[in-house]
Formats: sequence, C-alpha cells, structure tokens
Amino acid sequence: MSSSPGDDVPARAPDTARGGPAVSRAEFDSVFAAVSTWGRWPEAGRGAWNRITGDHVRRAAALVRSGTTVQLGLPWNTRAGPDNSRPALHYMSDLGDVEAPEPATHKDFIGADYHGKAVSHLDALSHVAYRGRLYGGRPARDCVDAGGARFGSVEALGALVTKGVLLDLPAVLGRDWLEPGHAVRAADVLAAERALGVTIDEGCAVLLRSGRFRRRRELGPWDAGAACAGLHVDAVPLLAERAIALLGGDGDSDVRPSPVEGVHSPVHALAVAAMGVPLLDNLDLEALSAACAEARRHEFMIVVSPLRVPGGTGSPVNPVAVL
Repeated sequence: MSSSPGDDVPARAPDTARGGPAVSRAEFDSVFAAVSTWGRWPEAGRGAWNRITGDHVRRAAALVRSGTTVQLGLPWNTRAGPDNSRPALHYMSDLGDVEAPEPATHKDFIGADYHGKAVSHLDALSHVAYRGRLYGGRPARDCVDAGGARFGSVEALGALVTKGVLLDLPAVLGRDWLEPGHAVRAADVLAAERALGVTIDEGCAVLLRSGRFRRRRELGPWDAGAACAGLHVDAVPLLAERAIALLGGDGDSDVRPSPVEGVHSPVHALAVAAMGVPLLDNLDLEALSAACAEARRHEFMIVVSPLRVPGGTGSPVNPVAVL
C-alpha cells in the first residue's frame, strides 16, 4: 500500500451533529442534474450495470490471488429491535411428517419486508423516485403499481461480477467505527484511496465500511434510520466522475440525519434515480475488513447475484468478495 491507514486523512474534525454541512434543496437539485446519466444506455433498466463488459469481469478475476472468499450478507434477522421494526420471517413448514416417509424431508419458509435496516439487500432502479420520476425520467406512477415494477425491476439487472473496492474509513482514521451522523465527504474518499492504496475506476463496486456492526455488537442496536454514518452529498459527484457501477456499505450509503431538508435519503436519490447505480444496503463488512487488512490490499472481485423477482424493486442478497 502507498501508506499506512491514518497517515493521510483530512485534518478537519467531522461534523457528526447533523450529517455534515447542510445542503439546500436548490444545491441538491443542481448536483442531481450534474451527475445524471439519463438517456445514456438503450437498456435503461440496467442503469450503470451497462458499463460492465467481459473486460471488467476478466480484470476482476485477475484480482483473485489467495482464493479467500468472504460473505457480505447479514444473518437472516428474525428478532425485532430498534433497527429491525419489521423482522424477517422463518418458520418450519414440514418436520418430516407431511409427505410419505422415506426419505423424510424438512422444509421451511422465509419471507422479508427487506427494504429497511436489518436485511442485506440490493436496491434496483425501480426502488427510488425523485420528484415523482424514476431513473431516466419515467413517471413512477406509470411504472410501479400493486403488481410490481414494469421498469427498473431487479430481474432486469441480472448478476454482476466486477472489481470491488473497500473504503475502510475506521481503519484509515484509526478508530473502531464511525459514530452515527458522521458524514463521509469527497475529501475523505480521496484520502482513503491514498491511505489504502486503491483506485476507484470505471465499473467499480464501492463499499463503504463505517464499522456499524462492530459498534452494534459492542454497544447494542440503535435506530439506524435516525442516525447512521454514511456518505455526504458532496462525495457523490466524485463517484459519478469515476463512473462506478455499484455502491454499498454497512449502512444504506446515506449519512443520517440527512443534510438536505425535505430529502430523507439524498444519496439514494442521486445514485439510483440520477446515476442509475444500484445500492447494496446493510452489508456486514467486518470479515472483509479483516481479510483486506491481512492481505494488505483493499481491492477484490465481487459477485452479486440478486433473486430473479419479476417486478421486484430489489432483492435480499448475500454478495461474495474473493481475494
């Protein structure tokens, strides 16, 4: 690596009280227009995943050295808590006594209202609308109804294999985790690249570790919808300039509380609705952080294969990083 974590970080103290410096609605709308990729791809429902070619996959495969694989999905969470108001379901539907014997079979059911803070999941392009419009400018009311999404569904995305980059901010800053409300800004992203010896380039999957689940394990759960470390609006133009294909983290990418009045999830709006970049929410990045530290590199191949749900606005997912 080019330097040790902590050697090259911004000197400013983070503004953790309100999700970083405030951004006016007019400023936000200007950023939205600047990062928009509307009209760029014929297969608009795949958004930024159109960037991935066979060359991207081959370059990602070339990053595999030790063959170490790391699962990034959380365990299925059926326990209610301040960060899990709609617990996932899991129950047994057959204890070997329903069908004819020999062999006995055991069956179970799972289900989840997964767009929240407790299930690792992918947000497809139909998940987020801004000012009533989905990615590409399509009116959300014309594209999404009780039957599901007719544009930007998770089934349209398919699977993704590309280069992944872990921005391990606690490691860079010499901390165990970032406190809820800590806003990760463009300067922090650039400093993390230098400190970790990585480069975010075209077609990358960028994963931001805040240490959320280490903090949760040590201090207990809290309402991550009210306060969570994440990206500030001013970091998004940098990621747009680098032409990323996927954004994710151990939160939902947004710093909370939001710095934009009237927009509760500004990074969601910019990434999904403006840039066509799907999001990975609620990843457990602790094992990946340890694996990257041991390997002394923070680049890897990442494999993301969401469920094929026709009309789905996303999918529970268990991405895999391969070092």
